[in-house]
Amino acid sequence: MTDIIIIGAGPAGLTAAIYARRAAKSVLVLEAKGYGGQIINTPHIENYPVAAHISGFDFATKVYEQAKALGAEFKFEKAIEIRDDGEIKTVVTPKNEYEAKAVIIATGSENRKLGVEGEDKLVGRGISYCATCDGAFFRKKNVAVVGGGNTALEDALYMADIADKVYLIHRRDSFRGEEATAEKLRQRENVELVLNSQVTKLNAEKRLQSVEVTDKQGNTRTLEVSGLFVAVGRIPENKSFENLIELDGAGYAASAENCRTKTPGVFVAGDNRQKEVRQLVTAASDGAVAATEAVKYLNE
Repeated sequence: MTDIIIIGAGPAGLTAAIYARRAAKSVLVLEAKGYGGQIINTPHIENYPVAAHISGFDFATKVYEQAKALGAEFKFEKAIEIRDDGEIKTVVTPKNEYEAKAVIIATGSENRKLGVEGEDKLVGRGISYCATCDGAFFRKKNVAVVGGGNTALEDALYMADIADKVYLIHRRDSFRGEEATAEKLRQRENVELVLNSQVTKLNAEKRLQSVEVTDKQGNTRTLEVSGLFVAVGRIPENKSFENLIELDGAGYAASAENCRTKTPGVFVAGDNRQKEVRQLVTAASDGAVAATEAVKYLNE
C-alpha cells in the first residue's frame, strides 16, 4: 500500500513526487517510457526562473535525481487502468497491480500527426517528431518544420544550426509561440517562413524527397527536403482513465485550479489537464498543487 501513486514522470509528476515526499508520504511513480516527458527533447530552456540556460535533458535529470534522493520509488511500467474502490485506488499495469490511497495522473500528451497520406510509413525515413533526437541525421541538408507553437519555433531554430536550409511551415500568418523565438528565426538567413500554408502531400521513394504545401488560395508549391519535423501539437493521454475523470472535447482532463477531479482521491497535473497555459513552469506548478491537495485529502 502506497500513500500516493503518480502516473507520469514528466515535470509535473516529478515535482509532485518531491512535494509528496517532503510531506512524508510514500510515493510510487509509474512511467511508461523514461523520465522527463517532452521537455527532455528541448535543447535550450531559457524561460524557467533561476535556470537562465539549461537543456531539457539536464533539467529533467536534476528533478528526477532530486525526487529519487527524497525517497520516491520509480517503476517504468505503463498504467492502463485505475480502479476506484473508495478509499483505495488500484493502478493496473501490464505487469502488476498497485494500491494507493490517492492517485495523481500526470501523463502529459503525445505527438499529434499531420494526417497526410504516407506519414506513418515515412517515420524514421525522413519524418520525425523530435528535432533534437533526429536532427543530426540531416546535417547540411534541407529540412522543413511544421507548426506554430513554441516546440515548432524551437525545432526550427535548432535545425538552423545544423541544416543548410530550414522551411518553417505554419497554417496561419502569425505564431502561437514566443515572439522572442520567432524574431530570432526571422533574423536567420537560412530560415524561410512558409505561412498560411499546410503540407498536403509527401513525395518519397524509399525516403522522403520533398513535400507539397498548399496555401489558402489553393496554390501549391514543392519543397525539396530530406527531413520533415512535425510539431503541430499534442494529444492528452487520458483515455485510459476516462471512467474516473471528466474530459473535455479535446480529451483534456477537467479540474479546478486545485487539480482535483470529480473522483475523490484522484488528481491531475500537467499538460493533460484543461488549462490556458502549458509551459514547463505551469507543469511544475500543477505538480506542486496536486501533491499538496493529495496530502490534504490523505490527512482528512
